[in-house]
Amino acid sequence: MNITLTMTIYTTLIMGTLITLSSSHWLLMWVGLEMSMLSIIPILMNYSNPRSTEAATKYFLTQTTASMILLLSIIMTMMHSGQWSIIHTNSQMISLTLTLSLIMKLGLAPFHFWITEVTQGTSLMAGMIMLTWQKIAPLSILIQIYPATNQPLIISSALLSTLLGGWGGLNQTQLRKILAYSSIAHMGWMLVVMNYNPSISLFNLTIYIILSISLFTTLYMNNNLTTLSLSHTWSTAPPIIIIILMNLLSLGGLPPLTGFSPKWFVIYELVKNDNITIITLMTIMALLNLYFYMRLMYSTTLTLFPSTNNTKTKWYFHNNKTMTISPLLFTLSTMMLPLSPLMITLS
Repeated sequence: MNITLTMTIYTTLIMGTLITLSSSHWLLMWVGLEMSMLSIIPILMNYSNPRSTEAATKYFLTQTTASMILLLSIIMTMMHSGQWSIIHTNSQMISLTLTLSLIMKLGLAPFHFWITEVTQGTSLMAGMIMLTWQKIAPLSILIQIYPATNQPLIISSALLSTLLGGWGGLNQTQLRKILAYSSIAHMGWMLVVMNYNPSISLFNLTIYIILSISLFTTLYMNNNLTTLSLSHTWSTAPPIIIIILMNLLSLGGLPPLTGFSPKWFVIYELVKNDNITIITLMTIMALLNLYFYMRLMYSTTLTLFPSTNNTKTKWYFHNNKTMTISPLLFTLSTMMLPLSPLMITLS
């Protein structure tokens, strides 16, 4: 794509999300979602191969289905209340359709099947945009209407997403699919606490976006797509592998890394509201994510073949292009836990 077309696509992508975030009018929020959806399709199809075309088609069909359900619920809300602004209605049908459409847009269980296939069929940078930026607008709508959402459906989807996000990643060797399942599990944590403290959901989303951008950027600059290529990187750039593994462990919520703070706040909030059973189940299911992160760490760093040559140290003399951003990425993934109270106050 030429520079003018690229700038137009990315400007539309950013403007669509900003319109949704800043609007209290249902129709404008829907238009913002459609702008984001239509502008990301050329990004998904940047590489002209059948796999990326298939991924973009799956994304388009899923998102348009969710958009039609959302538009139906918007029309029903307007007929019920007589206005286009966001209000909290008591209609169970409106609540159900609204919640279903937004859950489908976010890729939460049981509507999660498309997100892994689309992520696997696109490039790392396109997958990063889809798993980070594209989550902001639907989640902001959910936070604005959370008193009117269907709470049993929200809790069930959050629990199922945490379970399937951990269970689905156990037998994966493709890093993009592993990150897609990790996204499903993290969205479950954001969803379960939304009804009690929306600020914690925003804080959770912020930390997830920071960690995901750091991880996707490192994988992209080293061209790591599988666990096999990740294990080969250890002999050429050990500092980069350390950053990747610290990001993975932080995504898993291992203390005292940055990713521990969102889970800590979610656990505290649900315990405070006497939801011991739900948070106990989610904490146990989060161990599945931590398990396959630890498995990646083992297979990458602890299974080196013995060697007498100097290939294991050639990274020291090699000017790796990611060395310049390594301190920033390492800091973001490991050392932001002390700033957690400040960040959640700002959220």
